[in-house]
Amino acid sequence: MAKKNNTKRKLVGLVSEESGLRQYYTKKNTMNNPDKLTLRKYDPILRKHVKFTETKKNLGRNEVKEKKR
Repeated sequence: MAKKNNTKRKLVGLVSEESGLRQYYTKKNTMNNPDKLTLRKYDPILRKHVKFTETKKNLGRNEVKEKKR
């Protein structure tokens, strides 16, 4: 029997605050953590640990555009 698709867990991308590239993907339970996820992880481009913040998963593009203000 196949597993049921758990819709509470969403796949999110993590974007480096310094380089702006999406390096990591993780799953997040949206019921327990409704706000944005922020983790300190290793950035291989900069070769140091920096903060990564959550964005939507988008496989077509690796760079994140700046928001229009």
